Parts: sequence; structure tokens; C-alpha cells
Amino acid sequence: MNIYVGNLSWNLKDQDLLNLFASHGEVGTAKIVLDKFTNRSKGFGFVEMPNDDQAQAAINALNGTEVDGRNIVVNESRPKPEGGGSGGGGGFKKRSFGGGGGGGGFKKGGSGGGGGYNKGGGGGYRDRGGYGNDY
Repeated sequence: MNIYVGNLSWNLKDQDLLNLFASHGEVGTAKIVLDKFTNRSKGFGFVEMPNDDQAQAAINALNGTEVDGRNIVVNESRPKPEGGGSGGGGGFKKRSFGGGGGGGGFKKGGSGGGGGYNKGGGGGYRDRGGYGNDY
């Protein structure tokens, strides 16, 4: 099982994370995510535990506990949904100034789906539900 560990102190290293989980079972890998420019911790990491029962026990035991002055967040890591964003971001072509999901329009964005400069749908250019729809 892949486990997400958040709200970590910037002082912690991979080995500290490994030691934290090792008392609850076998740890495959323990990695704190680093900023690629500053090489500092981003405050979260991932731990891989081959045994799901041990992993679940570690999650239950460690979630919310204090480590180096911070209450850590520990839960099962779920892969990001494909596409990311809120329902697929706005494109560059077709002059869609709105966004996907709850994206707004050009001025005074839309409140729910759609938006967009030239395509109408919830929101749009100036509270008209889409610039191109008035013709």
C-alpha cells in the first residue's frame, strides 16, 4: 500500500520517516518530497508498505500524532485522476477564456460549469450566459 504523509516538519529526512513507520511493520520505501529548486522538504512524503494490514495499522496509529512539533496527516495515497484540475482545465485554442469544471467567463465569471468567451454556457461574457448567444 502507498501511504501519504502530510504536514511534516521540514527537519525530517527520509530515514526519519522510515523509522516512524518501521515500528508498525515492513517498510518498502519512505520518501519525503523535496522542492527541486531549493532541495528543501515540501512538508509531505510517501511510504510504501507491502503488507496492507500493517499499512492500515500504521495509518490508524500515526494519523494525527505529533512528530517534531507538528500533527501529521497519514492516509492511503490515491492516484490523481487523469486530466487533473476541476473537470479538465480550459483550453488554449478556441479562445476559451473560461475554464473547465466551475470555470468562470470573461468578466464576472460563471457560477457553475461552462463559462467561456465565445461558447456560452453558465456565465460567459457579461452575465449574459455567453457572448455569442445574443445574436
